[in-house]
Amino acid sequence: MSSRRWFHPNITGLEAERLLMERGTDGSFLARPSTSTEGDFTLSVRRKGEVTHIKIQNTGDFYDLYGGETFATLTELVQHYMENKDQLKERSGDMIVLKFPLTTADPTPERWFHGHISGKEAEKCLMDKGKNFSYLVRESQSKPGDYVLSVRTEDKVTHVMIRCQDGKFDVGGGEKFTSLSDLVEHYKKNPMVEVTGTVVYLKHPFNATRITASGINDRIKQLQQERGQKESSKGGFWDEFEQLQQQEERHLYSRKEGQRPENKLKNRYKNILPFDHTRVVLNDGDPNIVGSDYINANYISSEEDTVEPKKTYIATQGCLHSTTTDFWRMVWQDNSRVIVMTTKEVERGKSKVAKYWPDENSEREFAAYNATFRVQYLNEKAESDYIRRELLLIREAKDGQVAEEPRKIFQFYFHTWPDYGVPSDPGSVLHVLHMVNTQQEDVPDAGPIIVHCSAGIGRTGTFIVLDILLNQIKTHGFDCDIDIQKTILMVRSQRSGMVQTEAQYKFVYMAVHRYIETEKSRLAAGKLSQSVGREYTNIKYATDSAGLHNALNTPTLPPVFTHSRNKAPPRAPPMEESYQNLS
Repeated sequence: MSSRRWFHPNITGLEAERLLMERGTDGSFLARPSTSTEGDFTLSVRRKGEVTHIKIQNTGDFYDLYGGETFATLTELVQHYMENKDQLKERSGDMIVLKFPLTTADPTPERWFHGHISGKEAEKCLMDKGKNFSYLVRESQSKPGDYVLSVRTEDKVTHVMIRCQDGKFDVGGGEKFTSLSDLVEHYKKNPMVEVTGTVVYLKHPFNATRITASGINDRIKQLQQERGQKESSKGGFWDEFEQLQQQEERHLYSRKEGQRPENKLKNRYKNILPFDHTRVVLNDGDPNIVGSDYINANYISSEEDTVEPKKTYIATQGCLHSTTTDFWRMVWQDNSRVIVMTTKEVERGKSKVAKYWPDENSEREFAAYNATFRVQYLNEKAESDYIRRELLLIREAKDGQVAEEPRKIFQFYFHTWPDYGVPSDPGSVLHVLHMVNTQQEDVPDAGPIIVHCSAGIGRTGTFIVLDILLNQIKTHGFDCDIDIQKTILMVRSQRSGMVQTEAQYKFVYMAVHRYIETEKSRLAAGKLSQSVGREYTNIKYATDSAGLHNALNTPTLPPVFTHSRNKAPPRAPPMEESYQNLS
């Protein structure tokens, strides 16, 4: 389960209804303490434009819905009914579906707060990546509403329960604090002593990278404030990116095919090679020629993508003159219809990509092992940040096979993205992403989107990671958890080095923030337009925060668009006055 923050410890049934009607959609849900039976809980679910409340019994030994399946924790109960959608029903037989967790705000903005992770996950993090006396705070899984302080002490992890009662926090009935931050600050100055005599110091905060998508603005401000405040490091984005670089060292996957003597000249850069387990294998090669199946390219997909068919990408290097034919073989084999090129042909006086497309009003031929590929120019349209070229790809078999239908290919040449850098304006990337996705969805059964720069890792990785994150938000809403560092690690496990620089890492944060702020403005304008009878169609990619706007130095951008594959949730109807309390 991506988040356990569907638990709201301090709200009533009426407040739950208000939240679900204002922020949720049908299928949204939350859990809260029961107001009628102390120790029990209530599951509140929005369905058919109103809210249903389902009681959860807590016997002290297990949790259940007053009969039926029993569970050791509240988390396991909710997880079960999310995954088994046919098992939660009303007496009438009507299904109650748990789709979208409506998350509560974190109790603290501090980065040492890790939300819903389990004790075992905390131990693994602290032992694998922490130092002696590294610490984090997490939600208690056994006592919803309470928290746990996990601290590494030498070769083990100590877990200290933090109680939360009446809005105050304490450890073992000791001194009470008004916030988790105050409690942690106190015990940083006043170490705890275990019954064994071991002194528990809080020295090194083990910072999380998970955030709620809608809270990204607060995280950006926090990371910017940290910059330069630490004596031992640069802080903020730099620390997160350095941690990412250190973790990449564990991705020591095989790259033998790219190292073959027959394939070395097909690599633009000798040390940037595709992982064998995700590489694109060209199936139309000559089995008697070693390396005829090779191209420096990898398939990329997201573990978080829950929409079928799953969205996939191909990340590849900029073509060499000797590999342009291989490139078109790959395009045809995978039925790719959209190509994103984020590099110029020449940058800083060096060739970055061999021209693999025809000039205006012309055609080029590429002879492969058993076929010839003809690429015809059809038309192009120039925008401020990109050029959209429409090409026709024709495959003519050499063995007399029946000719296949030609395919239209759309190349988006994004020419304002500097080498080793980032665009000055995140909105330009968001606009190109929208146009790319719209084009992809216009072609039924289109294969992976092909993305390349020069090496196929920096700008290519940034573009793909950003699209993966935005797809998560479009699918699960603004309250979903996202983890930019973890997403990059996941993508790097499929092609090494994706997202190359700290600037690109920071840019992903800024672009996600811009997307969320713009979508919120669009939804608010849409709601307003319903009441005044007008349409608002010119919501721009502008930030509300003057400080952030100045930091980015970004101008106003083109209108925002939604992704038809995962449409934004519909706006909630007015709140119902009725209040159900099903037992």
